[in-house]
Amino acid sequence: MSVQGSILVADDDAAIRTVLNQALSRVGHHVRVTSNAATLWRWVSAGEGDLVITDVVMPDENAFDMLPRIRKLRPDLPVIVMSAQNTFMTAIRASEVGAYEYLPKPFDLTELLGIVGRALAEPKGKPAQPRASEQPESMPLIGRSPAMQDIYRMLARMMQTDLTVMITGESGTGKELVARALHEFGRRRNGPFVAINMAAIPRDLIESELFGHEKGAFTGAQHRSSGRFEQAEGGTLFLDEIGDMPMEAQTRLLRVLQQGEYTTVGGRTPIKTDVRIVAATNKDLRALINQGLFREDLFYRLNVVPLRLPPLRERVEDIPDLVRHFFAEAEKEGLQSKRIDKGGLGVMMQYSWPGNVRELENLVRRLAALYPQDVITEEIIASELRGATSIETPRTGEGLPEDMPLGQAVEQYLQRHFRSFGTALPPPGLYHRIIAEVEYPLVLAALAATQGNQIRAAELLGLNRNTLRKKIRELGVDVYRASKHPSGEPVSG
Repeated sequence: MSVQGSILVADDDAAIRTVLNQALSRVGHHVRVTSNAATLWRWVSAGEGDLVITDVVMPDENAFDMLPRIRKLRPDLPVIVMSAQNTFMTAIRASEVGAYEYLPKPFDLTELLGIVGRALAEPKGKPAQPRASEQPESMPLIGRSPAMQDIYRMLARMMQTDLTVMITGESGTGKELVARALHEFGRRRNGPFVAINMAAIPRDLIESELFGHEKGAFTGAQHRSSGRFEQAEGGTLFLDEIGDMPMEAQTRLLRVLQQGEYTTVGGRTPIKTDVRIVAATNKDLRALINQGLFREDLFYRLNVVPLRLPPLRERVEDIPDLVRHFFAEAEKEGLQSKRIDKGGLGVMMQYSWPGNVRELENLVRRLAALYPQDVITEEIIASELRGATSIETPRTGEGLPEDMPLGQAVEQYLQRHFRSFGTALPPPGLYHRIIAEVEYPLVLAALAATQGNQIRAAELLGLNRNTLRKKIRELGVDVYRASKHPSGEPVSG
């Protein structure tokens, strides 16, 4: 049974006020609306309202400046903030000043009603205290697409926790940037951030790199050396390319995560550790588990909060913002100010970007350094991208023609899979492993095509909705949520 309440709405956009008034009233809430912060503050000061919904930018005052006063006067009053700015820093700022939730504009009405219901139903407790502006002012993540908004909001929720995070995504999507943001904007920001790339370290040295070694522990160990766990004490340890960690090191890492202590290579005394773990991979760890190459128990220890970074081709609307950012960075380094014309941006948004944001950054830096003109034209962009991946025919797989039948592609995959074992056979359970690997992209593609609408995705797949929900949980599929009004139109302001 839903909980009804008195809702105070503040937004200087009359259309937004009308939409919220109608939607909230329809489900039984008593709603009062205003177009300015002064009236909202007067209502709050008088003890009115069980919940506040406010835009960040008001004609007379910024909601972020007013929210600490609201928290001090009425600490149990939940405040939902909305913003059309839609940047990573907006989400972080909302979390810092104690907002119950942050919603980017355009927002999804159904999602907002769900948040309102949860906020009103929650028992009143001690609120999170807003923090002073001790954070870096730079913005580490760029993009205003719906996919990035979901990431910003999840990151904002995790800033005041020490939960272990598993970041997945293709190479070049910015996994280390996200890990650094978790550290620099979190409560361990005064501690060290230590990164280690498992793929860049010889297998026989990984344990020594992680845990350190004692003098004489092995040939060449002429003195004691601290490991990354010791170096990251009190801070964050970023384990990049975790899928490349050898099995013996996985066993030791699991023991550390379970017991909170480790021993150096050649050492006997356990050492207590206090670090936050953030792991990242561009590999399918579930497939590695099925192949016996990654420990399932370690996967669940690391995958406490899964965070998938979308490839650039899934958020091409962010390309103009990213281009401006990278040109601005190049200008700081002494290069000439430049921009790309509309036609050039159009070409870039048709390209598949196999190297993701890293490839885009390299292209922008090359344009800034090599071309004398202030405006980079469509012809230049087409010339630069020609010969990489076809603009008209985006890459669909590793050397597979776009029109190859699915059965033939699977057959070629299985042939390579069997060859990888030489004269031996793959581990038992091949049927279920292959079915699981096909199911994941199938469910993900259906959800992406229906913009996260599980009812439509279930119909598309020919599945019962409960069956689809079960598969989403079992497969660990990240549900894409589009910011749409239930009518199909975006809600913006």
